[in-house]
Amino acid sequence: MKRTSTQTIAPPHEAHGHQSLSDYVQSRFDEFSRSQKDVAQYIVDHLDEVAFQTAEELARRANTSSSTVVRFSQALGFEGFPELQHAAREEYRRRHENGGGRGTTVEPLFSLDRSAFETAVAADHANVEETARKASRSEIDATIDAIAGADRVLIAGTDQMAFFASYMRHLLMLLDLRAEIVASPSQEALSRLGRIDDRTLVVGLSAGRPHPLVVRALKLARHRKARTVAITDATLSEVAKLAQIRLYYSSDSPAYVRSHTALLSVIQGLAYGVYARDAEQYADRIKAFRLK
Repeated sequence: MKRTSTQTIAPPHEAHGHQSLSDYVQSRFDEFSRSQKDVAQYIVDHLDEVAFQTAEELARRANTSSSTVVRFSQALGFEGFPELQHAAREEYRRRHENGGGRGTTVEPLFSLDRSAFETAVAADHANVEETARKASRSEIDATIDAIAGADRVLIAGTDQMAFFASYMRHLLMLLDLRAEIVASPSQEALSRLGRIDDRTLVVGLSAGRPHPLVVRALKLARHRKARTVAITDATLSEVAKLAQIRLYYSSDSPAYVRSHTALLSVIQGLAYGVYARDAEQYADRIKAFRLK
C-alpha cells in the first residue's frame, strides 16, 4: 500500500507572516462586520480568557452569538473556533514562557480552592496590575495636562459608565475645575454638547462597544477642534480611534459583568495627578471638604 505524505499547513496568521494571532486580528480589523469586530476586540484585549473559554462563553462576553464566533474564526481562515483557540493558547503559552515581561515569581493572592468572592477579587487585583503595566506615562501626563489646562471638561459616559462619569466630575469639581457630564440623550445633555469649543476637553468613557452618544460627542469634539481623551477597555474601540489621547484599562472578570475596578483606579489617579501639579493651590479647598 502506497503511503501518502502529509503536509503541515501553517495557521492563517503565520502563513500571512504575522508573529501572533493578536497582530493578525488587528491587521484585518476593518474587514469585519460590526458583530465580528466585537469578537476581535475581545480576543485582542482578553487573550488569556479566550485561550480557555468555550465559543459560547466568548460569545456572551463579547455580546454576540456563538455562530458569530464560529463565522469569525472561519473569516480568519481557521476551520472553526477550536483551531482559533489553539492559536490563542500558543500565543498565551509563548507570552508566559517569556515571563510576561515580569521576571519575578509572585505568590498567588488566594489558594487554588478559592471561593467565588475570592476569584472576583483576584480578577480585580490582576486588572489593576495589568492596567498599570500597560499604561503609557506620556499618555497619562498628556491627559493630566489637558484636564488642568481646559476651560471646561465634558465627560461622556452612558449606562454603567454614567456612574464613573459622575464620579470623575465630582473629583474634578473638588479641585474647582469646571466639569460637566453627558450621560443620556436629554435636551440638557445635548445642549452641553452644543457648547463644545476648542477650549473644551471631551473625555469619552466606554466598555466594550461604545454607546452612540459617546461616539457622537467625540466626533463633534474633533469637528470643533476640541481636545479628546478616550478611557476604554477595548483598544480597537471606535472611541479610541476618534480620540487624540487613549487610556486603556483591563476589565477581565469571572462574573456576569465586566470589572471596572481598574477604571476607577485610572480616574482617581488622573484626579490626583492634577492635584499634585500644584498641591498648595488646592490644599485649602481639599481641607475644607475633609472637614465636612
